[in-house]
Amino acid sequence: MKKIGIINASISTVIAHLEHSDMLTVADAGLPIPDSVQRIDLSLKPGVPGFLETLEVVLIEMFVEKAYVSEDILTKSPHIYDGIRKLLGDTPIETLPHLDFKGLSGSTKAIIRTAEFTPFANVILVAGAWGFKL
Repeated sequence: MKKIGIINASISTVIAHLEHSDMLTVADAGLPIPDSVQRIDLSLKPGVPGFLETLEVVLIEMFVEKAYVSEDILTKSPHIYDGIRKLLGDTPIETLPHLDFKGLSGSTKAIIRTAEFTPFANVILVAGAWGFKL
């Protein structure tokens, strides 16, 4: 049994199998998830677990070199963007038109669905190489 880190087996496995430049999405309850992408559904009831708390736990085990968000987050949910910015620190965050974001999320290794009901509370994380920024 794991002593530290993520105890959710599906999330732990996905992160362990990520290679440099692979992507993982952490999403709100409303982001469409294509059948071709692994769905890791954490939702229990509205708001549990939340987006930012889920992202915080994922970042304990995942090295991220870059992230993508929908440009709509900046005006519709700026407090979520601020939370992402705080959790990612110096990691670059690129904004995309929402349709482009949804398209890109369909090519990620998995989408972790939270119970967040805040609009546009989604981020695509790009895996970095073992602890160094390129």
